[in-house]
Amino acid sequence: MSQNPTNPGYPGLKSGDTGDAWVALYEDNHLIAVNKQSGEIVQGDKTGDIPLSEKVAEYLRVKYEKPGDAFIGVVHRIDRPVSGVVLMARTSKALSRMNEQFRERLIKKTYWALVEGAVEVANGTLVHYLTKNEAKNTSRALKEPREGYLRCELRYSVIKVLDRYTLLEVEPLTGRHHQIRVQLSAMGWAIKGDVKYGARRGNPDRSICLHARMLRFEHPVKKEQVEVIAPLPGTEAWIGLRD
Repeated sequence: MSQNPTNPGYPGLKSGDTGDAWVALYEDNHLIAVNKQSGEIVQGDKTGDIPLSEKVAEYLRVKYEKPGDAFIGVVHRIDRPVSGVVLMARTSKALSRMNEQFRERLIKKTYWALVEGAVEVANGTLVHYLTKNEAKNTSRALKEPREGYLRCELRYSVIKVLDRYTLLEVEPLTGRHHQIRVQLSAMGWAIKGDVKYGARRGNPDRSICLHARMLRFEHPVKKEQVEVIAPLPGTEAWIGLRD
């Protein structure tokens, strides 16, 4: 089940599947899924930048000619330099039910990561133990348990091998701070552009090549399975890998 609404003409959000900023990938009366651009924040923070949640709420207000603010509830977040699918709720009921699905880990999430170097084992499961440095907004991953460290786990598989990079599909099985970024880095597979976790250099647009590719979940009202896929960004870093 999927849906692409017609373009409402609001300049902040576009419909379709071009991989550009603020693309509405799925929309109905209960949910909206957006293809987030790298560099955008999902919710407000200390930077004071306008978050994607407010932009989507304004899009809905204009599209449906609402006299007041449109309700929008953030179901989950992805890091600022990460692109890809972000799901938001249009009603409090949908928000509550989707939050429950995320808490119960009933949502299937996959990411695409372009990492430096070769990945010799084509698929596998990674388990690390992670701690967060609040002051530096970074995480550290160890291979062995340690007091105060949280267990984190992901599955990966190789999609494509390039000259200097490898494209991976990653499914996080836990939801820790910067989990994918720090686990891949701990294996020697730094994500392209992610200098915070060991990449050789940054991308010109300050993005990192980590893309929230797919979400699969049960619709909170219709009880149908919904799969939302976000096309890759059209930026230089992803040239040659677009759908």
